[in-house]
Amino acid sequence: MAKWTPKHEAPEPLEGPVVATITGGTILWFVLFVVQLPFYGWFDAHGHTWWLWTCLAGAGLGLYGIWFVRKRDTAIKRAATEDATEQPPAPDATRSPETTTPDPAVTEKP
Repeated sequence: MAKWTPKHEAPEPLEGPVVATITGGTILWFVLFVVQLPFYGWFDAHGHTWWLWTCLAGAGLGLYGIWFVRKRDTAIKRAATEDATEQPPAPDATRSPETTTPDPAVTEKP
């Protein structure tokens, strides 16, 4: 059997409001946990307490996700700023050596 190889390059990852998306998901998980908390007895009687703990785990992992994507966004912005400041200025393409005027102090001989 032949090894599978892609026929085209993978698309670039989409960049969007990552922090807002992760924050929204975290809030949703926490709200689901709080809404289910009063029904703990019913969940326990029917063997569904894992629903409650899954929501709490989602909220906890979401807090880690918020911390992670905020640091990631900060690092991306810092790298973009460093790249912009490290690049040398582009040479002036409109000036050619023939059109520049020589410095009289340098060209005059005594």
